[in-house]
Amino acid sequence: MALILIADDSPTEIYVLKKMLEKHNHQVLVAEDGEQAIEFAHNKRPNLILMDVVMPKLNGFQATRRLSKDPATQAIPIIIVSSKNQETDKLWGLRQGAKGYLGKPATEEQLISEINKLLGH
Repeated sequence: MALILIADDSPTEIYVLKKMLEKHNHQVLVAEDGEQAIEFAHNKRPNLILMDVVMPKLNGFQATRRLSKDPATQAIPIIIVSSKNQETDKLWGLRQGAKGYLGKPATEEQLISEINKLLGH
């Protein structure tokens, strides 16, 4: 069981991801924008972050870059889960420091497989 931070501004997407994660016995934290995601990463120390791209205040690419460059949070793996699903988006997300990139809607199998790979399960 891991503590996973979902950073997304869509209540529907949060609900869907949370259900999938809880079904696999993960604890879930929710941030509604990139700034809140950074704050929670520092204060709550999640095992992994699921990061949307299109969010208010700070987008997912910006938040991922900040978290992956910060010595205090760079060890936390980030999976970008976004409707921005072009190959260029994926490459850009990985260049910002994400360890994985899933297009929306991600299937439960894709999501859990990627999480387990990054957490070494």
